[in-house]
Amino acid sequence: MPTISVDKYALFDALGKNYTTKEFDELCFEFGIELDEDTEHDKDRPKDEAPQLKIEIPANRYDMLCFEGIALMLNIFLGRATVPNYRVVAPPDGEVHQITVTEETTKIRPYISAAVLRGVKFTQERYDSFIGLQDKLHQNLCRQRTLVSMGTHDLDTVKGPFTYEALAPEDVVFTPLNQTKSMNARELMTFYENDKHIGRYLHIIRDSPVYPVVLDAERNVCSLPPLINSDRSKITLETRNVLIEVTATDRTKAEIVTNMLVAMFSQYCDEEFTVEPVKIISPHNNETREVPNVTPRATTAEISYINACCGLELSAEEICKLLTRMCYSAKPSAANADILDVDVPVTRADVLHQCDIMEDVAISYGYDNLTRTFPKGTGGTIASPLPLNKLADIVRLESALCGWSEVMPLILCSHDENFAWLNRKDDGTTAVRLANPKTAEYQIVRTSLLPGILKTIRENRKHSLPIKVFEASDVAFKDMSLERKSRNERHFAAAYCGKTSGFEVVHGLLDRLMAMLSTDISETGAVEPKLGYWIEAADDSTYFPGRGAAVFLRHLPVDGLGEKTQKIGSFGILHPSVLEKFEIPYPVSAVELNLEAFL
Repeated sequence: MPTISVDKYALFDALGKNYTTKEFDELCFEFGIELDEDTEHDKDRPKDEAPQLKIEIPANRYDMLCFEGIALMLNIFLGRATVPNYRVVAPPDGEVHQITVTEETTKIRPYISAAVLRGVKFTQERYDSFIGLQDKLHQNLCRQRTLVSMGTHDLDTVKGPFTYEALAPEDVVFTPLNQTKSMNARELMTFYENDKHIGRYLHIIRDSPVYPVVLDAERNVCSLPPLINSDRSKITLETRNVLIEVTATDRTKAEIVTNMLVAMFSQYCDEEFTVEPVKIISPHNNETREVPNVTPRATTAEISYINACCGLELSAEEICKLLTRMCYSAKPSAANADILDVDVPVTRADVLHQCDIMEDVAISYGYDNLTRTFPKGTGGTIASPLPLNKLADIVRLESALCGWSEVMPLILCSHDENFAWLNRKDDGTTAVRLANPKTAEYQIVRTSLLPGILKTIRENRKHSLPIKVFEASDVAFKDMSLERKSRNERHFAAAYCGKTSGFEVVHGLLDRLMAMLSTDISETGAVEPKLGYWIEAADDSTYFPGRGAAVFLRHLPVDGLGEKTQKIGSFGILHPSVLEKFEIPYPVSAVELNLEAFL
């Protein structure tokens, strides 16, 4: 969890009370955060530094990663403040700023969001908090700027309308923040190579043929996302109007980040909790829209579910009052007596399901006040396993009962271990690569369980033979159709290492697992069960020639679904060159299956 340091007495002044350390610790516990340290009596604290409260914040509470968020949420919890009415207002001159996105940005960083804070009053403390929130978001939600990065500019130093483009590095020329020398983006890469702050982000765009850049109407560079802003538009304590631009590879996270910055610092505008819109013009990907959207998100929650999970018997009105303390606006639904209509503010991007609302009701009511009781009704909080996990557990149990030992290797491996050492070729479309691996051992996310199992045998090859090990875990594949661009797949693999090949032992394990998964052996497909499997000789370079086979599974017609046949795995005696690469001096037979085919 991130730890936020705030000025102790400034926070107490904002909360309207000087708490003792014990009292504030109890307040934090009640709200669901944790006081990690009070530095007032710390002998190592510099004399010129104000006492700090170091508070641990849950990773999902992006709205509390700064002084303003902590003070606001605690004041609402204590009943000293109401939920802010965030509003989008028109600019004084009526001209909404525009950012036009070019199609080339899809090659590097396709999304942008923006907002304008008008009439901001900065002090040194507010300025430091503004920068600090951006840093915390960059490390947390933004995943070290790989998903999202923020740029904030003095609006009075630049001229709209703006453009968001992707240009060749040599065409991006500007003076970076706090520098005096102008340079192009290629030179900037060399200049910041050893910089402790900027240097760690260079890899995000360094090898791209085009770099993302935000330009104003006069083609002056505002920022080079995700690295650095231009010195021309830097914010100072005298800045009154702030342009926020957020570029991203994920639109949803871009909007969340924009809303967090706006929600936390719009309270310092001349007109509190207001923000001016920016129009994003992006016709090539249908992303033309006006941002930000600070309208509360409407959802519902069941009164019976909340009461059942918490062991309470609260009325709709009582639950609504409790939710008000947690920054919601709620009221009983006119259509259904068991439903609450809940408005989720932009500060609560973490609320995804009614279980999140139920948790906040419990926090507001007080965990210490909840009675110890067994959950009632359908709202029970006793979990049940996911079908995939339950299937994997069945396979694990049966393998263990057959005398095999489970191993748990790392999910990361080197590129050669995953491909070349198994005599497999990488077509570049399957493996998920790490952008900046720390060592050559952890370059990709494995696409097979075999490398981990074989490395385990290698490290234990001096143990008594035979060695019989298995693993049931996830591998990962690229999948560009998904938002996250990858997917997990649950596999099972086992390997037998001994003085003989052990092919019949591995084959026996396969038959046993198939029997437990209610499948029959058949060359044409079984008639009675829902599933049928068989093996066919296969030319797989991982296995010894003539000693490898593919495993096929046939889903028979059932419940109106048609018949389907698919290859679910392979097994055989490993090729000598594979054993040589993994430094294993004995024959090894192995099997690997895709368990998700059985769901």
